[in-house]
Amino acid sequence: MDPLQSLPLTTAVFHILLALADVDRHGYSIMQHVAGTTDGQIRMGAGTLYGTIKRLLSAKWIEECDERPDPKLDDERRRYYRLTPFGRRVLEAEVLRYSKIVKTARNYGIAAKPA
Repeated sequence: MDPLQSLPLTTAVFHILLALADVDRHGYSIMQHVAGTTDGQIRMGAGTLYGTIKRLLSAKWIEECDERPDPKLDDERRRYYRLTPFGRRVLEAEVLRYSKIVKTARNYGIAAKPA
């Protein structure tokens, strides 16, 4: 399947995939990451988060991890998620699409050019 056919991504999907780009995370950690990287502008509720995770699992863009942190350091009820190779390709395609949009905006004097 071509990742471009999946674009554009919803805000929730984009931020969940981005949160999983560098490390496996459990749901609450994803919520914290999204709030932190958006300076609190995007706060995902549990319904949005877990509904989106369910769809991403079904689409095979993410998968549940078999490996767990040390049980002494973690709650065994938590489920951890990671990007699949296809999920990463979708995320990369969306980032490229965003980059092109920002470039176009800069060409129109809308967004400041990087220093």
